Amino acid sequence: MSNRAERRARARSTGKNGDNQFTGGKTKSRRGVVDEIALQEKARRLANGETGEWKPSGHRDFATSALQSDLSLNNPKVIEKPHSVKQWFRILSWTLIILSVIAFLVAMWIPNVPMWAIITISAVFVVGVLSLFFVAGSYKENPRLDSYGAAV
Repeated sequence: MSNRAERRARARSTGKNGDNQFTGGKTKSRRGVVDEIALQEKARRLANGETGEWKPSGHRDFATSALQSDLSLNNPKVIEKPHSVKQWFRILSWTLIILSVIAFLVAMWIPNVPMWAIITISAVFVVGVLSLFFVAGSYKENPRLDSYGAAV
């Protein structure tokens, strides 16, 4: 039990707001600040149709961990043979881009490269990049995206 003088000193140090000298800065700076994590959790629960206050449970989402473990190159579903003309053109486009980048890097180190060679390399690169816009698939067809459109 503290004596009367200590109690009075503590009461004087807390001041009119009820904040003492040690926690006063923390409560004043956090006053009126919205807790973003709680808001995001509440928005997620409302989107899922859940009501009431969140209570922790022992549930683990095994679907995401199983999906992440299946992304090895040995899995035949990750790397598939092209099965349409569009996919063959997509491979051709990336091949043009890679070959033109390699050719441009080689041309940088060769002295006195003719201007027509640099223009040809640049044109092949531009054709490869522009062709990707025409042969690229929809984001809905990409199996490596989650429901929010983020890469998995």
